[in-house]
Amino acid sequence: MEDKVIDSRTSKDGSCIRRRRECLRCGYRYTTYEQMERTELRVVKRDNLHEALNREKILRGMIKACEKRPVSMDRLDAAADEIVADLHRDHQREVPSSVIGMKVIEKLQTIDPVAYIRYVSVYRQFQNVDEFIELVRRMESRVANDSLQRKLSLG
Repeated sequence: MEDKVIDSRTSKDGSCIRRRRECLRCGYRYTTYEQMERTELRVVKRDNLHEALNREKILRGMIKACEKRPVSMDRLDAAADEIVADLHRDHQREVPSSVIGMKVIEKLQTIDPVAYIRYVSVYRQFQNVDEFIELVRRMESRVANDSLQRKLSLG
């Protein structure tokens, strides 16, 4: 089929290109959507084993950390999408599992402080209570500083 492109636009989320086309024979107009095909990212685990990047595994970890917390599934879904998009943008073929863990930690820190503490406590495999207490103190200090900054900017 021979056609011409009348209009091209990037989708709102930037994930694909929308093209309006017209058939050169009959004049029929239609829309196509083009998406970039990504190569499969491989995760390099701590024991040096490799496995395919699994968005659902990332999402499951965040869901577990947010259990019984006021965090919507939509928010977690969006966070998982953002993490995967960041990983594809920053890495060509392989990504260390530690990088994925840190991305999840960064997202959870902005989503819910309790979920953040839960995830970090499992991720970091604390050896004693003092390490855990130090993490909680740093988080409390960060939350207090953020709260003070908000009050100063509003006031």
